[in-house]
Amino acid sequence: MDFGLKGKRAVVCASSRGLGRGCAEALAEEGVDLVLNGRTEETLNQTAQGIRDRFGVTVDTIVGDVATADIQARLLDSGKIDILVNNAGGPPPGHYTDWDRDDWLTAVEANMLTPIMLMKAALPAMIEQKWGRIVNITSGAVKAPIPQLGLSNGARAGLTGFVAGLSRQVAEHGVTINNLLPGPFDTDRIAQTLASVAEKQGKTIEEVKDARKAQNPSRRFGESSEFGAYCAFLCSEQAGYVTGQNLLMDGGAYPGTL
Repeated sequence: MDFGLKGKRAVVCASSRGLGRGCAEALAEEGVDLVLNGRTEETLNQTAQGIRDRFGVTVDTIVGDVATADIQARLLDSGKIDILVNNAGGPPPGHYTDWDRDDWLTAVEANMLTPIMLMKAALPAMIEQKWGRIVNITSGAVKAPIPQLGLSNGARAGLTGFVAGLSRQVAEHGVTINNLLPGPFDTDRIAQTLASVAEKQGKTIEEVKDARKAQNPSRRFGESSEFGAYCAFLCSEQAGYVTGQNLLMDGGAYPGTL
């Protein structure tokens, strides 16, 4: 299926690895030119060159933390933005008694306010051209909170509430905004979480990892390429009637009907 995206231009935040990279690669396969972002220059450049070599699209890079105003400004000033994929590393796991005000402010800044500010800045041009796609990578914890990820639960839930209203304000202009909620994917993020659990339980990481996989109906973790393909579809012409949705990808882990 041709997604109708060839020649479009996308900013993909936190895309040097993991789910962000999966989204970038899937969009590049559809002929989308990219602006990639990441905090580690070497990793970011390797990812960018790999995408150029595989897909022949233009790939620009901006090194730095997307949660900072300077990097946000550089992303927004990088050129036309047809597609915006918001992503940022989640806050560290822990216990609610461990988190003070500064911890909460950092989490809200990265996982709520950063995507809100980027959307606010990107939307006027999308509205004017009567076409735009925004995908926010949030977390399955928005739908089924994970106690040790309380900082993420709270900050991402705030973003979810904001998007619910915003998406319906811009839909008439051909602009869609959706949230993708990943469950357990084989990324650095889950490795950090499993390491924390293993340390507390006195087990090896592999033991904890195998147990976590066994709890999932699919008996595995997701792959970033699968996540990227879903993101690319949400950015497609065919998904123009899908907006304001929170779309869960968790291998069937969430047990509810709705």
